[in-house]
Amino acid sequence: MSVETERSEDELREAISNFLRRNFPQIQMHGGSAAIQGLDRESGEVTVALGGACSGCGISPMTIQAIKSRMVKEIPEINKVHAETGMGGMDADMGEGGFGGGGMSPSFPGETTEDDEGPQAPF
Repeated sequence: MSVETERSEDELREAISNFLRRNFPQIQMHGGSAAIQGLDRESGEVTVALGGACSGCGISPMTIQAIKSRMVKEIPEINKVHAETGMGGMDADMGEGGFGGGGMSPSFPGETTEDDEGPQAPF
């Protein structure tokens, strides 16, 4: 990006906020919220906090992945997105505490593990 067209930090924050409103209206429609927690213009990293109904929502990991992949494509200044919910530091890379913390992993119908004692899916 040339120096003449480089956005100020305020303009970049506004572009990120507009991206979230435009691409993810379901966050607000379902009682959630998304806010910019941090922005490092030099590294191109942004941290987005999902709150409200997003905390504990079963599809928030998918929302985070969609934000991560789409934001870096649409906003040239952004190279990496970190996202957190109120559930133990979820990160867009599914690193520390991914899927809501507590060390739990998602399970799928028909999938079993050695210590799986839950009911089987009806299909």
